[in-house]
Amino acid sequence: SPFMILTAQVRPEKRSVIPAVTHVDGSARPQTVEKEINPLYWRLIDEFEKRTGVSVIMNTSFNLRGEAIVNTPTDAIRTFFSSGMDALAIGNFLVEK
Repeated sequence: SPFMILTAQVRPEKRSVIPAVTHVDGSARPQTVEKEINPLYWRLIDEFEKRTGVSVIMNTSFNLRGEAIVNTPTDAIRTFFSSGMDALAIGNFLVEK
């Protein structure tokens, strides 16, 4: 599902490979990405798989504790500099600390 509305069981032999996306019950909420619909994100996942052998990237909300979810590029940059993140990709731009 492109909207993370379904759950699936992670294969037992893969749970240690993708622990950040595997819930305690062994399930995950996958988000599918189609090359034709989101080519930039698809390419990122494809490149990550080429480098690591893992075709899964964790997708989570972008906000700090007690703050609203990031909604604009300005929010993203402010949150990035207030966090422990190393890098932030916004569209075709990469911001690093």
